[in-house]
Amino acid sequence: MQLELKNLYNDFRDAKTIKAYAKIIQEDAKKLNKEIHIMEVCGGHTHTIMKYGVLQLLPQNIKFVHGPGCPVCIMPKERIDHAYVLAMQSDVILVTLGDMIKVPGSNGSLQDARSKGADVRFVYSPMDCLKIASENPDKKIIFFAIGFETTTPMTAALLNAVINKNIPNIFFHINHVTVPEAMAALIADDASNIDAFLGPAHVSVISGSKIYEEFPRDYKKTVVVSGFEPVDVMQSISMIVKQFIENRCELEVEYKRAVSYEGNSKAQELINKYFEKAQNFRWRGLGDIPRSGLRLRDEYDALNAEVLYKDILPTQKIDDHKLCICGDILRGKATPPQCTIFGTACKPTTPIGSCMVSSEGACAAYYKYGNLI
Repeated sequence: MQLELKNLYNDFRDAKTIKAYAKIIQEDAKKLNKEIHIMEVCGGHTHTIMKYGVLQLLPQNIKFVHGPGCPVCIMPKERIDHAYVLAMQSDVILVTLGDMIKVPGSNGSLQDARSKGADVRFVYSPMDCLKIASENPDKKIIFFAIGFETTTPMTAALLNAVINKNIPNIFFHINHVTVPEAMAALIADDASNIDAFLGPAHVSVISGSKIYEEFPRDYKKTVVVSGFEPVDVMQSISMIVKQFIENRCELEVEYKRAVSYEGNSKAQELINKYFEKAQNFRWRGLGDIPRSGLRLRDEYDALNAEVLYKDILPTQKIDDHKLCICGDILRGKATPPQCTIFGTACKPTTPIGSCMVSSEGACAAYYKYGNLI
């Protein structure tokens, strides 16, 4: 089985196939009389593009615009401050995913909170909270939930288990966001220059490709849902270029081996059972985007840490460091090397902006693979 998987990945990283697609794109791009600006919404695509030297394989009139597709990168400081305040409560164990522990808020990061004695734990699965709660019955376990549509079903599954098993000491701080609203906000920004999108892979597995129908229909923006491997990305770019040559503007799926039109209906049902659209969610660098976040339904207020701790959670909106241009990078208006502190004051070991903290952030990708540019 492992050998089969290895061979599968090798097929999607095959140098000859990548170069063949590069040749096709080069020839097709000659038929265009304009530049095409493609935004990859997901940070996973950004890292593939940088790691495999995709930028060097493309003709001059095919440009990439790096988008906000990293749930850590878009988390505003005030919500990180929420996590920090909760973690510092003596009877709380704060649990979260991924790189959230390293993201700086106005008071420091969760890593800083842990150095001051807070019990902050990183897990790979929200379901790990069940074991933590069982082993610490005298503590309140607060799951600081982050992520796009990809990770929301896991939070919903944990909620389902907590309710069905009547577990009294697990609570939730919800920070899940949804992709289409952010894409629409970027299109509406006059400063952004986007002709087409590489649609996120894992998000689309859950939500289905149907969530992007509005973009070719209402905004005249091509969308191709792409897998994360370099062959996936090159094929998707080729599909986008061909649409422009043929004067088409459509939603297409390159990642057909995993993405359907309808998506995972069971996951969607579980999400809708526990969550509803929040009236507003503030994205780091993008500002307030209506109905772009999720919140627990009112009937689950007893599990909602934002409700239970509302008297101590900060409400002030906090801007990034004045030298950090993560906001412009997330909007596709700038690239990491254009930041004056990129690679100097701001590095993965001493991050100032969220784009450098996250393993999927554009700054982290440029820093790690910049020698390939």
